[in-house]
Amino acid sequence: GKTLIARTIAHEADAAFFTISGPEIVHKHYGESEKHLRDVFAKAAAASPAIVFIDEIDSIAPKRDSVEGEVEKRIVAQLLALMDGLTRRDNLIVIAATNLPNSIDPALRRPGRFDREIEIPIPDAGGRRQILDIHTRGMPLRDDVELGELASIAHGYVGADLEALCREAAMSCLRRVMLEAGTRDLSAEVIRTLDVSMDDFRAGLREVEPSAIREVFVERPNVSWDEIGGLGEVKSRLIEAVEWPLRHAGLFREAGVRPPRGILLAGPPGMGKTLLARALASQTEANFISIKGPELMSRFVGESERRLREVFRKARQASPCIIFFDEIDALVGKRGLSGNDPVGDRVIAQFLAEVDGVEQLDGVLVLGATNRRDRLDPALLRPGRFDEVVELTALDEAARREVLLVHLLDRPLADRGAPETLAADLAKRSEGASGAQLAGIVRRAAMSAVRRAVRAGEAGRQIGPEMTPDDLNDALHEALARDASGEAA
Repeated sequence: GKTLIARTIAHEADAAFFTISGPEIVHKHYGESEKHLRDVFAKAAAASPAIVFIDEIDSIAPKRDSVEGEVEKRIVAQLLALMDGLTRRDNLIVIAATNLPNSIDPALRRPGRFDREIEIPIPDAGGRRQILDIHTRGMPLRDDVELGELASIAHGYVGADLEALCREAAMSCLRRVMLEAGTRDLSAEVIRTLDVSMDDFRAGLREVEPSAIREVFVERPNVSWDEIGGLGEVKSRLIEAVEWPLRHAGLFREAGVRPPRGILLAGPPGMGKTLLARALASQTEANFISIKGPELMSRFVGESERRLREVFRKARQASPCIIFFDEIDALVGKRGLSGNDPVGDRVIAQFLAEVDGVEQLDGVLVLGATNRRDRLDPALLRPGRFDEVVELTALDEAARREVLLVHLLDRPLADRGAPETLAADLAKRSEGASGAQLAGIVRRAAMSAVRRAVRAGEAGRQIGPEMTPDDLNDALHEALARDASGEAA
């Protein structure tokens, strides 16, 4: 909304408005580019009070020490002279917009030229709701449309994205109504029947990607705490460490408690570390950035560190935000283990500086998951970096029963009232099984039921895929036999 704000200011101030864009200034002939700039400022001065708006100023005023072309250097020099030269320009204000402020020549960023720098942040849930209210003002909405819910799930969406979302929802509604009417003509009768539903907005969410954190954004998973069984204490610790600082920030300030900067989920494979991270992303109203450790590594010097800096920069920009590093040991293992390759050591140093360096990491939580805690650099595990280390240990019988119950409740059982009984029985006989192994047992039993239903259909009998206790018992024995053979190997 940078350009929109500039136009609004000109309209409200009743001032003449002059726009400059990069391509129309740059000219191949010597001195023509500077003449274009002087002409615009002369016209603005003659029509004062006036506003000169320079859109994408980084394209015409880059850092002079980093460009090779003489044209760009002369344009910057001319702009400096026009903004703060010997000639006073009363009742003339210069407004510029850019999304790359660090690419602009530093001489422009001092008082007397651009006196104020206003950073327009990514809108939060409240801001997104206001933007949606504006763009849906004239839309025929159904009663099931919840703009507050849309605003809460549209993480990383800026104003232009939300406008596109409303447009895509309207197009989805138009396609649906014309398909139902069996016509391709947009008649007045068809227009009268238009009503945009929540499903149309959901279809729009699938079409429109968030601009603010597009490169690193992951769509928020739909996983609730109820879908995770057996990790009651771990869930409570994560809710206290992540959800409470976001929902009760005032209480934390009054108590003088600083929310944790980092949380490490450590435990054997299959214990639910990634699933817990998904639930956190779903249950909190924070932006969620998911990073797989190896994807940041590059063979080019400095590229890995640059990618890591970019992730943290976008997280600060989109705060409150959670950065989830899956398999974090692949990214920040112990220093000195990489041999002659110094890239790993430099990445660890960059990570440590980002998490707990001179620049404060406000509003950003670093969440890591690993099953090789012994491979992590010791500097990561001190307070101030990973304040909380949550160990996920083997599930006891009660926890295994809860996990099995979660997976059995939505299955087609032959005995509809038997989930609790089956879960309790399997929990007793599956000692040492992880959450992933228990989910695999239920999935294999369901596949047995599907296999039986397909064979019956081929024989001319139609039956549903109903799971029986025998299916679960066979799946459990198969899992135990496979685990035994793996241990023997």
